[in-house]
Amino acid sequence: MEGMAITRTDMLSVADTVAREKSIDREHVLEAMEQAIQKAGRSKYGHEHDIRATIDRRTGEISLARYIEVVDEIENEVTQMTLGEALSEKPDAKVGDFIVDELPPIEFGRIAAQTAKQVIVQKVREAERERQYEEFKDRVGEIVNGVVKRVEFGNVTLDLGRAEAVLRRDEIIPREHFKRGDRVRAYIYDVRREQRGPQIFLSRTHPQFMAKLFAQEVPEIYDGVIEIKKVARDPGSRAKIGVISQDSSIDPVGACVGMRGSRVQAVVTELQGEKIDIIPWSPEDATFTVNALAPAEVSKIVMDEESGKMEVVVPDDQLSLAIGRRGQNVRLASILTGWDIDIMTEEEESQKRQAEFNERSERFMEALDVDDVIARLLVTEGFTSVEEVGYVPVDELASIEGFDESVAEELRARARTFLETEAERLDTRRKELGVEDALAGLAGLTPAMLVALGEAEVKSIDDFADLAADELTDKEDGILKSFPIGEQEASDLIMDARVAAGWFSQEELDAMRAEAAAAAEAEAAEAAAEAAAAEGAEEA
Repeated sequence: MEGMAITRTDMLSVADTVAREKSIDREHVLEAMEQAIQKAGRSKYGHEHDIRATIDRRTGEISLARYIEVVDEIENEVTQMTLGEALSEKPDAKVGDFIVDELPPIEFGRIAAQTAKQVIVQKVREAERERQYEEFKDRVGEIVNGVVKRVEFGNVTLDLGRAEAVLRRDEIIPREHFKRGDRVRAYIYDVRREQRGPQIFLSRTHPQFMAKLFAQEVPEIYDGVIEIKKVARDPGSRAKIGVISQDSSIDPVGACVGMRGSRVQAVVTELQGEKIDIIPWSPEDATFTVNALAPAEVSKIVMDEESGKMEVVVPDDQLSLAIGRRGQNVRLASILTGWDIDIMTEEEESQKRQAEFNERSERFMEALDVDDVIARLLVTEGFTSVEEVGYVPVDELASIEGFDESVAEELRARARTFLETEAERLDTRRKELGVEDALAGLAGLTPAMLVALGEAEVKSIDDFADLAADELTDKEDGILKSFPIGEQEASDLIMDARVAAGWFSQEELDAMRAEAAAAAEAEAAEAAAEAAAAEGAEEA
């Protein structure tokens, strides 16, 4: 290529070949070539010059020119000139125009050719990466087939044909090993634009990988007649999927299992023998939980919606079956239902209820100074706290068998006296611990909570504002774990404390909350629109 000018036809044919081989737009290749010629031109005539190259898209004609801008005041003498100077060269010139000096076609020397090649290769690579990103960014949620290109430290790089993808070690099913040349099926869970090009992340442990495999094996799922509502997996070991049929004449479980288990077996084989429980989904949480814990039988369910906990009572001989090996069955059922499930036998439940009954009775006996008969009557009628007795309407207490209005009034008075005394005791303890009045004045914190905070060295409004919600509500070591306070409520309290501490104003907090609410609403509307569109497409 030394000392030779590239011919016109060469330029267009090279551009066409590269565009075809790399599956990118011919225009991108020609732009890269223009930049390469431009760079070579600047190397020859001086980098300070504004030299531009153009390739005629029809003829392949290369033109090289130096551009000088017409300005009022010169800042760069090499690339700018005044209007007076410009008028001598171009009579109709005005500020903002460019004076264009044509330059002779460049002859590429070895160094210039090499530089040009580097520029073209770089630009083509960038265009190729952009093409890959555009192609795969909308394919998140699809299953793809690839060939193993290399394995490094357990991470697998797959060749998808038109791009490379990464299957990280923690996204591979345990005890699964791949070697170069193996064909692998995986689920695209993320596509990111990164410095080194688009990164396509694959997974074989993702719950949706199983859902998509079933969609490939079960035509009813692909057609939308059967829907997979929930998936919970212990990759390579066991999984549970909740399915529902839109057509009452089709059994969703039977359709997923297939003739002699052929459909489910195809999925099990792909997932290295992962056992799959197919469960009929129900909109009623209690029913769905009973189904999810199969094959164990359930005799009773007690739900606490505030804490999201569910106590499931099973016959004594069903306990180990319900819990499963290493707690697997109940753990997967918890993930599937979204409830924190606590399994207990009928005997344990009976003992727990009796212990709760006795504890509440003793609490009433102590607080209200009554005998065990009255205390037990209150517990039997559903009273759980002294606060309830102190502030319930009189007629509700008087309606209990054996009580009259005077007994009800006396019980309410004793309850309120106890609560006032207890509040004074807690307030004194709070002050002893050094919990500041500003924190005590925060709406939503009870005297008992303030004592718990003080014992945890949270004493000022700034200390409280500095906390995260889970530091208050964590089941293991949350400061307020023994109080009925949810994560959202804790988060609201902390934000109010930040306003009180002067971190931001109430108006800013209201704006943040309004923005968050609007974003949640928009997300819900978008999800509803997508669901409606998908339904419309299925009907079509």
